[in-house]
Amino acid sequence: MSNHQRLDDGMRWRIVGRLEAGQSQVQICREFNLTPSVVCNLWKQFQDTGSIERKTGQGRPRATTATEDRYLSIIARRNRGATASQLSRDLQPQEPVYQG
Repeated sequence: MSNHQRLDDGMRWRIVGRLEAGQSQVQICREFNLTPSVVCNLWKQFQDTGSIERKTGQGRPRATTATEDRYLSIIARRNRGATASQLSRDLQPQEPVYQG
């Protein structure tokens, strides 16, 4: 399982069951084609919480909304040479120009 594929609950329970039965983490990594950190983290989580469920809301909070993402995508396609800094400036609200 490479390329950041999520483990389904069934596979997570099979891994935990084998760990509880005494199978080594190295053997499980080879059998399921996983990195050692995945198995280690799953085992730690199970020992701490007694569950294999993923916590919701993990990860970095989104910096842009879905609408802003669509807008950036359109602008980036129109101006292929634009840098990320230039595109982010397009998102910032423009101050009104005073004409007095």
